[in-house]
Amino acid sequence: MTHTPATPLPASLPRWLRPVMVADRTLSAWFVGCGFGFAPLLLALTDAPWAFALAVTAIALAGLWLGLLGVGMAVGLGHVLRAGDELPHDFWASIIQIPPPATTRSEGGHR
Repeated sequence: MTHTPATPLPASLPRWLRPVMVADRTLSAWFVGCGFGFAPLLLALTDAPWAFALAVTAIALAGLWLGLLGVGMAVGLGHVLRAGDELPHDFWASIIQIPPPATTRSEGGHR
């Protein structure tokens, strides 16, 4: 359940930046989580060199893709900063899925 930013976004913001940032966030979580499973798996696979090489290759490819997403984020955010723009809070909240603030009613102090 993601929401799109309600505040107008700067014109310098690349359209591809938000999907790259969401993918980076998701892959980072998976990478850290899978690290706890891959560590014992690598110890168990030391006797099977082909399986060990396959597991290490999978870890390296995921790390490479995570690094490329990081470079993409740096380029996109640098583009926004170079233009002198600022990303609104709603944009960042949509990346990390913070729900929009609830509207409060001012009816005699009742909530």
